[in-house]
Amino acid sequence: MARAERRSAGELESEVLAALWATDRPLTPAEIQTEIGGLAYNTVHTILKRLYDKGLVLRDADGRRGAYRPSKNAAELTAEAMRRALDRGPDPIAALQQFVTGLSRDEEQALRELLARGGGEPG
Repeated sequence: MARAERRSAGELESEVLAALWATDRPLTPAEIQTEIGGLAYNTVHTILKRLYDKGLVLRDADGRRGAYRPSKNAAELTAEAMRRALDRGPDPIAALQQFVTGLSRDEEQALRELLARGGGEPG
């Protein structure tokens, strides 16, 4: 891959997680490599090790090879990142106010419905 086309470690981790979220079964590094394309097997394995060390994927033993599955779904991971971002700032209420002003109408309506029900799953 040309230097200008290189993806950051965070981008690669996101691509691997997206591949895992797209299926209901654990995937081997070779299957993830095929799904993403353009990455060496060793690169995929390294990314999976990093994700495992961060607690973002679980490894299922399958004979001599391992298959991986996400430890959290995309919504859970996003919510945790949002919570950490709010906890880092000096004024979480101001951050929430800024966040809400950028919501689409549909997102704002969904948020209003969630708040009216006291949180929980949308729908």
